Amino acid sequence: MGLPEPSPWANQSQDGLLEATDLPDGWHLPNRFPGERSDDASAQIDELLGYNDWANTEEEVQGQQESDQNETIDGGWRYLEHEATQTRVMIRLQRQLFAVPEEVRITGVIYLPWRPGDPITSQLLRELPTARIEAAINKRLFAMKRTETITGGKIVLPSGRKVSERDLLKPLGDPKKVPDFYERVALQHGRLTQQGDANPSASMAQINGVALSTAQGWITKARERRLLPPGRRGRAG
Repeated sequence: MGLPEPSPWANQSQDGLLEATDLPDGWHLPNRFPGERSDDASAQIDELLGYNDWANTEEEVQGQQESDQNETIDGGWRYLEHEATQTRVMIRLQRQLFAVPEEVRITGVIYLPWRPGDPITSQLLRELPTARIEAAINKRLFAMKRTETITGGKIVLPSGRKVSERDLLKPLGDPKKVPDFYERVALQHGRLTQQGDANPSASMAQINGVALSTAQGWITKARERRLLPPGRRGRAG
């Protein structure tokens, strides 16, 4: 008998969802998947935790909003270790299906102290660098796609007009007069998010000198055009 074929999932970073360079200093990405496995058991982990929408009844699934489904379908669990404390953390990374450019969010966390039975304090949980990991992943994914969206150092909009990357955080102007206005709204929102802004809608209101409700209205219209992923409940921006 010949040797069995190697698993297509040789390590946690093989699919590009999370790479060691996405982690802040002091955090380590082991090659193995959660549970010392050589293959990705994310679907089984979701099922064990009851975190799988496809297990719901047909009526429940039909009643769900699209934004809810975006946060649960096809997520991947990745296993991290903190080098100094040997704390073990599993994070669930979720590709946002309608994001332009592609966006990944953390939609679940399992926190395991190095010594089983040790308490978990609120301070330790606050120190989990989830926002920094999200920002690093999305910055990398955006950079991977820039050759498809940028020509000569400028982003090409649907109308053929071009906008420089350095101009993304400048005032957008009047939506009735600026071509590709909502594409630029999406790009500005995306850039603020990639920088780790906890409330990009408030920052957009400040940049553009408009009321918060106006900026939020722009973002809503960009979402309706599927230029941004659906909003996440309980999260600003």
